[in-house]
Order: sequence, then structure tokens, then C-alpha cells
Amino acid sequence: MGSIRKIVVLTFVTLDGVMQGPGGPTEDTSGGFAHGGWTVPYFDEALGETMGEQMGRPFDLLLGRKTFDIFASYWPQQSENPFEEVTKYVVSNTLTEHSWQKSVFLAGDVVEKIRALKQETGPDLQVHGSGLLIQTLLKHDLVDQLWLKIFPVTVGAGKRLFGEGVIPAAFTLSETKVSPSGVIIASYKRAGELKTGSF
Repeated sequence: MGSIRKIVVLTFVTLDGVMQGPGGPTEDTSGGFAHGGWTVPYFDEALGETMGEQMGRPFDLLLGRKTFDIFASYWPQQSENPFEEVTKYVVSNTLTEHSWQKSVFLAGDVVEKIRALKQETGPDLQVHGSGLLIQTLLKHDLVDQLWLKIFPVTVGAGKRLFGEGVIPAAFTLSETKVSPSGVIIASYKRAGELKTGSF
């Protein structure tokens, strides 16, 4: 038996914890969100290189349906598509098939299906976007690593990376650097139970 596949969450997040609509004004306007595209002014070469490194290692994708829809409408048309050859596992109770090759749909008891997926042989599973799915993964302690890019902005309202249902948990900071534009690149590994104390 090989090692268990890790679930790695790659998220762009604001200082006030919002992950909604990082890439453009129309990416995700649900809930009346009007600040989409907040990553764009800060997306420098160093950040692009980090993303290239993180997506340059073997991985499959684990996505929520809305993020899959965004990816599927964009990436297959691009000449350089980092997701073409990877298996795309999509959590959805409505979609069952798609023309984008290597798309696999998970419905029903998705927590059990994701647990089973982690036991299979294969590369680690990267989660991009997928705010709702991330809440489920955090609630059921299925996230092994958080690869965060923390942007020097606040946006107020919006979908948060750590929403309702997040369990108390400890993480170890495994890597950190700062891009010239002020984005903190911080990677965390899950590290057992939350410990508390008093002064």
C-alpha cells in the first residue's frame, strides 16, 4: 500500500479572510460581491513562479461544481492548460458527466467518497477555489495542507476561507516567503489537536 494521498488547499485570501472572486469582477458575484479581481494588482512575477512550482508537481484536482464550471469554460480553450492531463474530481449532485476529459463526478456521501479517494494510489489532490467544498473538508478534518497566498487588502463582506463548521486544529508553518508586491506566501501542514494554555 502506498502513502495516503494528501488534500492540499491552494487559496488566495485577503487579510480579512475572504477568498471570493480573486481573479476578476465577474468571477463570482454571488451575494452581491462587488470586489472581484482583488489579486490582480498584486500578481507579480514571483507569485507566478510560486504558482508554477506548486502546480508543476504531480497532482489531481478536487473541485466544487461552481469552480469546475469556471475552469471548464476557460482552460480547455487555452494553449497552455495545466489541468488537461490531470484527473478532475468534482463534487456535484447535479453534474454527472462533462466533455472535458478525465472529469469524475462525486455525488451522495461525498465525505466518505473523498476519504476513499485519499486511500487510493495516486498523486496528491489540489483544491483550487471551491469555497463551499473547503468548508466541508475543514469540518471533517480532511485538509492535510494549506498553501495560502495572503494579499494586503481587506474587502469586507464575502465568502470566507474559514467559515462556519471549522474545527479547532493545529498547523505547522512549513514554508513562507513574501513577494515584492507584498503577498505573503505561507504553507501550513496539519499538526494534530489544538493546544491551549494560559499566561
